[in-house]
Amino acid sequence: MADRVYWDDAYPIALLLKQAHPDADPANVNLTELQRWVIHLDDFADDGGVVQREWLEQIQVEWVELNYG
Repeated sequence: MADRVYWDDAYPIALLLKQAHPDADPANVNLTELQRWVIHLDDFADDGGVVQREWLEQIQVEWVELNYG
């Protein structure tokens, strides 16, 4: 079983998003959609409704870095 992830686990979440949405351009995913995608990750274990904008932005930054280095 994989490790559970929480909102402040930006890099592991970005890795999971890259696997779950390989054709998505993370630079163009809005934060509402990003939140929805994170909540639906199998390994996500946090409260889906309690998120800080900074956490979503950091997840997006990490995901963009993974895609565009």
